[in-house]
Amino acid sequence: MYTPMNAFAIAALVFSLAACGDKSQVDTATPTKTPVPAVVPAAPTAPVAENTVGKSVYGKTCALCHAAGVAGAPKPGDKADWGPRIAQGMDVLHKHAIEGFTGAKGLMPARGGATTLSDDDVKAAVIFMVDQSR
Repeated sequence: MYTPMNAFAIAALVFSLAACGDKSQVDTATPTKTPVPAVVPAAPTAPVAENTVGKSVYGKTCALCHAAGVAGAPKPGDKADWGPRIAQGMDVLHKHAIEGFTGAKGLMPARGGATTLSDDDVKAAVIFMVDQSR
Protein backbone atom coordinates (compact mmCIF):
# COMPACT_ATOMS: atom_id res chain seq x y z
CA MET A 1 0.00 0.00 0.00
CA TYR A 2 1.33 3.46 -0.93
CA THR A 3 1.60 6.11 1.77
CA PRO A 4 3.46 9.40 1.83
CA MET A 5 5.63 7.97 4.57
CA ASN A 6 6.69 5.03 2.34
CA ALA A 7 7.53 7.47 -0.49
CA PHE A 8 9.67 9.49 1.91
CA ALA A 9 11.49 6.36 3.12
CA ILE A 10 12.18 5.21 -0.44
CA ALA A 11 13.50 8.63 -1.44
CA ALA A 12 15.76 8.71 1.63
CA LEU A 13 17.06 5.24 0.86
CA VAL A 14 17.81 6.13 -2.79
CA PHE A 15 19.57 9.32 -1.73
CA SER A 16 21.69 7.46 0.85
CA LEU A 17 22.67 4.76 -1.59
CA ALA A 18 23.56 7.33 -4.27
CA ALA A 19 25.75 9.22 -1.82
CA CYS A 20 27.68 6.09 -0.78
CA GLY A 21 27.69 4.10 -3.97
CA ASP A 22 29.47 4.14 -7.29
CA LYS A 23 30.04 7.72 -8.45
CA SER A 24 29.67 6.66 -12.09
CA GLN A 25 25.94 6.41 -11.52
CA VAL A 26 23.80 9.44 -12.24
CA ASP A 27 23.65 11.78 -9.27
CA THR A 28 20.12 13.18 -9.16
CA ALA A 29 21.11 15.77 -6.57
CA THR A 30 23.33 17.77 -8.95
CA PRO A 31 22.52 18.90 -12.49
CA THR A 32 24.49 17.22 -15.24
CA LYS A 33 26.66 19.17 -17.65
CA THR A 34 27.39 18.28 -21.24
CA PRO A 35 31.15 17.94 -21.69
CA VAL A 36 32.70 20.56 -23.92
CA PRO A 37 35.04 19.10 -26.54
CA ALA A 38 38.59 20.32 -26.26
CA VAL A 39 39.95 22.41 -29.11
CA VAL A 40 42.89 20.62 -30.65
CA PRO A 41 45.37 22.94 -32.35
CA ALA A 42 46.54 22.06 -35.85
CA ALA A 43 49.76 20.12 -36.02
CA PRO A 44 52.70 22.40 -36.74
CA THR A 45 54.20 22.06 -40.18
CA ALA A 46 57.78 20.97 -40.45
CA PRO A 47 60.07 23.90 -41.14
CA VAL A 48 61.46 24.04 -44.64
CA ALA A 49 65.20 23.53 -44.69
CA GLU A 50 67.03 26.64 -45.85
CA ASN A 51 68.94 26.27 -49.10
CA THR A 52 72.22 27.49 -47.59
CA VAL A 53 74.37 26.33 -50.52
CA GLY A 54 72.15 28.09 -53.05
CA LYS A 55 72.00 31.23 -50.94
CA SER A 56 75.78 31.29 -50.59
CA VAL A 57 76.45 30.70 -54.30
CA TYR A 58 73.88 33.36 -55.19
CA GLY A 59 75.51 35.87 -52.83
CA LYS A 60 79.06 35.19 -54.04
CA THR A 61 78.44 34.77 -57.78
CA CYS A 62 74.92 35.17 -59.13
CA ALA A 63 74.00 38.39 -57.33
CA LEU A 64 76.63 40.28 -59.32
CA CYS A 65 74.24 40.21 -62.30
CA HIS A 66 70.88 39.02 -60.97
CA ALA A 67 70.53 41.57 -58.14
CA ALA A 68 70.79 44.46 -60.62
CA GLY A 69 69.33 42.77 -63.73
CA VAL A 70 72.60 43.05 -65.69
CA ALA A 71 72.45 41.67 -69.26
CA GLY A 72 68.79 40.77 -68.84
CA ALA A 73 69.33 38.63 -65.74
CA PRO A 74 65.98 38.19 -63.95
CA LYS A 75 66.01 39.62 -60.45
CA PRO A 76 65.01 37.18 -57.70
CA GLY A 77 61.49 38.00 -56.62
CA ASP A 78 60.43 39.43 -60.02
CA LYS A 79 57.57 37.03 -60.69
CA ALA A 80 56.74 38.54 -64.08
CA ASP A 81 60.28 38.03 -65.36
CA TRP A 82 60.80 34.62 -63.74
CA GLY A 83 57.33 33.22 -64.54
CA PRO A 84 57.99 32.27 -68.20
CA ARG A 85 61.40 30.90 -67.26
CA ILE A 86 59.98 28.77 -64.43
CA ALA A 87 57.28 27.52 -66.80
CA GLN A 88 60.02 25.92 -68.95
CA GLY A 89 60.85 23.60 -66.06
CA MET A 90 63.78 23.21 -63.73
CA ASP A 91 65.73 20.96 -66.12
CA VAL A 92 65.84 23.76 -68.71
CA LEU A 93 66.79 26.37 -66.10
CA HIS A 94 69.56 24.16 -64.77
CA LYS A 95 70.87 23.44 -68.29
CA HIS A 96 70.94 27.15 -69.20
CA ALA A 97 72.70 28.05 -65.95
CA ILE A 98 75.30 25.29 -66.30
CA GLU A 99 75.97 25.50 -70.05
CA GLY A 100 75.13 29.15 -70.64
CA PHE A 101 72.38 30.62 -72.79
CA THR A 102 71.74 33.53 -75.11
CA GLY A 103 68.08 34.43 -75.42
CA ALA A 104 65.82 37.26 -76.55
CA LYS A 105 66.05 38.92 -73.14
CA GLY A 106 69.76 38.58 -72.50
CA LEU A 107 72.78 36.44 -71.85
CA MET A 108 73.57 33.83 -69.20
CA PRO A 109 77.26 32.88 -69.08
CA ALA A 110 78.03 29.23 -68.27
CA ARG A 111 78.08 28.75 -64.50
CA GLY A 112 77.55 32.49 -64.11
CA GLY A 113 81.18 32.94 -65.15
CA ALA A 114 82.45 30.99 -62.13
CA THR A 115 83.99 27.98 -63.87
CA THR A 116 84.91 26.29 -60.57
CA LEU A 117 81.29 25.89 -59.46
CA SER A 118 80.00 22.31 -59.50
CA ASP A 119 76.76 21.40 -61.27
CA ASP A 120 75.13 20.90 -57.86
CA ASP A 121 76.23 24.36 -56.70
CA VAL A 122 74.77 25.98 -59.83
CA LYS A 123 71.53 24.01 -59.46
CA ALA A 124 71.25 25.03 -55.79
CA ALA A 125 71.64 28.71 -56.78
CA VAL A 126 68.96 28.37 -59.47
CA ILE A 127 66.61 26.73 -56.96
CA PHE A 128 67.32 29.53 -54.48
CA MET A 129 66.40 32.21 -57.04
CA VAL A 130 63.32 30.33 -58.26
CA ASP A 131 62.10 29.89 -54.66
CA GLN A 132 62.37 33.67 -54.21
CA SER A 133 60.38 34.23 -57.40
CA ARG A 134 57.30 32.00 -57.10
